[in-house]
Amino acid sequence: MPFSLAPLPYADTALDPVVSSRTISFHHGLHHKTYVDNLNKLVENDPLGAMSLVDVVRAVAGKADKVAHFNNAGQVFNHDFYWSSLKPNGGGDPAGALKAQIDSDLGGIAKFKTDFAAAAVGQFGSGWAWLVWKTQEKKLAIEKTANADTPIARGDAPLLTIDVWEHAYYLDHQNRRAAYVQAVIDKLLNWDWAAEQFAKAKG
Repeated sequence: MPFSLAPLPYADTALDPVVSSRTISFHHGLHHKTYVDNLNKLVENDPLGAMSLVDVVRAVAGKADKVAHFNNAGQVFNHDFYWSSLKPNGGGDPAGALKAQIDSDLGGIAKFKTDFAAAAVGQFGSGWAWLVWKTQEKKLAIEKTANADTPIARGDAPLLTIDVWEHAYYLDHQNRRAAYVQAVIDKLLNWDWAAEQFAKAKG
């Protein structure tokens, strides 16, 4: 199989109580795995199977006959990125070059957190909130995408994401999406990961 389910970068109990091991067992072990399995079936005996995941997403984006490919490849990428966007005892504030860029482009860390939460809570239905480096504009932005859509489809570089599909939070927070989002921002955001992605994106 060309694509595999990436292991979590921490124990399945490590994000308690914000994201419980029970949620992770469904979210990573079932939902995420299903996207991987579906994608492998779709690219069987197909040149797409020899591409990287990012290249698959970009190759099929916007193609009417490849919607299933995009949905599954996009969701595999988005989920891989989501798990890396979180860490035990995370949260807090970024430092260094990323902090300076947030101050410059997004009005400071406090405003970023407020606006990032608003994007996540305000995404209608299933989707994602993102901190993104816009490769053409050379600046940071906060975006939200629906369903399997992802910034990499447009050539941008994500730095952080929050999954706001209901399966990401419903077992732990029921319909209180705002409580889940705020807890992720305050306690789980992986600013080290974001700084690494920022450094790569800027080159």
